[in-house]
Amino acid sequence: MADLLLTTVWFVPGYALLGALLAGAWSPGTIRKTGPRPSGYINLVLTFLAFLHSLLALPATWNQPAQQISWIWLDAAGLTLTLDLKISALTVGAMALVTGLNLLAQIFAVGYMEMDWGWGRFYAMLGVFEAGLCALILCNSLFFSYVILEVLTLGTYLLVGLWFSQPLVVTGARDAFLTKRVGDLILLMGVVALLPLAGTWNFDELAQWAQTADLDPKVATLLGLALIAGPLGKCAQFPLHLWLDEAMEGPVPSTILRNSVVVATGAWVLIRLQPLLALSQIATTTAIYIGAVTAVGASAIAIAQIDIKRSLSYSVSAYMGLMFIAVGTGETQTALMLLLSYAVAMALLVTCTGGLIWNTITQDLTQYGGLWSRRPISGLAFLVGAAGLVALPPFGGFWALLKMAENLWEAHPELVGVLLVVNGLTTFSLIREFGLIFAGKPKPMTVRSPEVHWPMVLPMVVLMGVTLHIPLILMECNLLPDWANLNVTVAGALIGSTVVGGGLAGFIYLSDRISKPVKFGPQSVQDFFAYDFYTAKLYKLTIVFAVGLVSQIVFWFDRYIVDGLVNLVGLFTVFSGQSLKYNVSGQTQFYALTILFGVAVLGMLLAWPSLSKIFLVFN
Repeated sequence: MADLLLTTVWFVPGYALLGALLAGAWSPGTIRKTGPRPSGYINLVLTFLAFLHSLLALPATWNQPAQQISWIWLDAAGLTLTLDLKISALTVGAMALVTGLNLLAQIFAVGYMEMDWGWGRFYAMLGVFEAGLCALILCNSLFFSYVILEVLTLGTYLLVGLWFSQPLVVTGARDAFLTKRVGDLILLMGVVALLPLAGTWNFDELAQWAQTADLDPKVATLLGLALIAGPLGKCAQFPLHLWLDEAMEGPVPSTILRNSVVVATGAWVLIRLQPLLALSQIATTTAIYIGAVTAVGASAIAIAQIDIKRSLSYSVSAYMGLMFIAVGTGETQTALMLLLSYAVAMALLVTCTGGLIWNTITQDLTQYGGLWSRRPISGLAFLVGAAGLVALPPFGGFWALLKMAENLWEAHPELVGVLLVVNGLTTFSLIREFGLIFAGKPKPMTVRSPEVHWPMVLPMVVLMGVTLHIPLILMECNLLPDWANLNVTVAGALIGSTVVGGGLAGFIYLSDRISKPVKFGPQSVQDFFAYDFYTAKLYKLTIVFAVGLVSQIVFWFDRYIVDGLVNLVGLFTVFSGQSLKYNVSGQTQFYALTILFGVAVLGMLLAWPSLSKIFLVFN
């Protein structure tokens, strides 16, 4: 049975795609009598089948070599494009993770979007997301991976813009789409340039080619930078990070997928491209610097936010920055390990905060307080999610960060410092949020804020259990370090950064001894972090200004030069036609005389160079 499921595991993306197509019958209301709810239930059933298929097929891949499946998609004019799939324990396990998270997100949406008019479209878009993610996981071709990334970008635009009647939603969807397009365009240049160099787009063949490739250093650098650009936008790294913040305008159930696995699509592709990036020292160094700057900067920005969603979104960018550091230093296994522990913990945090937003009707942290006695399940879930994200033993985040720090300890000790700073700041940020939400006295918005109903509590409890079991999963995969070879110094430093960050935040936000809101330094410094280093204003003064100036110049040239010339020809035609109509008599001999006169004038013009030479001879 397991072998049969393994041979057909490539159909897992088809379950979600079928659900998305069937949901179209209820959007935008083709079927009216039943209401839109059947579209959600159909997608739930098909996503459950996809999850079950992946989970049951996983044992058949354990300790087995990867299987390759290839179909010829295009063979014309000397160009052969093949759709390559790779079935292994890693890809099947990743599909089980994606389908499981999407199943929980859809169950959460049953409660969160109970009365929403866009139910059918929402579930259809979740199906497209799931199908795209599973197809990207299986895909072993860079070209088709790029195509799938574009589909996911479109899906982001449609999901973020679900409530398109709100101006902020429209702006957020537009900015998310356009920001990703910047990185995708440069990535496309790298994808196209790679084919004549390597002769293939297959990831495994590219890795083999990279081992013996002899590229010019400039070519290798430009190629590596182009391949980094796409994941840079997908993972919301500086300076293309603002889209994730604005994408928070979309529904919370879609944020469960976006913050946990959708942003990680860029990291997944970057991991597959690591052998190519290693061809250029400049490319790998650039990836490390981008990751370090984003990780530290986004962690600091998260502390200054008063919006729950915004604070979590910057923590997402910070952890994706750690992925860039891991890939830049060649630690792809560490990146995958960190990706697993991060995805589950972040999904748990999003479900918890989504339940808080749903019946408290606010995202402002300053309006929360005193919810521990009213929302014990949510409070416990938040603590478990925070513990799974940071370096707190024995949770999964600790083991992933420990392995990363141990690998960096000898060659890149400065990056260990970056890791400690990010871990400390993230712990501070999460405990700060917990203190503002659950500690203190109830406020007007939280006096009547009971625990949410079961469709939203169930995914939270399940994710809480999975987060607690991540260390067991890592142990089953032989990813936990050997206790005899454990670097006590590094482990102690990580735990110390967690204790310092969490202890400081607890001292400030879990007691009433310090008045709220807390002010750290001058107001200008707080504004500098709260407004994201003024990145949006910097965009307006540079990129937006330059594009606007070029647009004005092009408009002026088109309006007054091109359009003016066309109008001049039109006016000349009108006036000449008006003047000619008075010379029309209706007599044949007059028409013949006019034609002869025109031919004579034309002949004179054509013969003028010869006539001028004759005049010169006579003179």
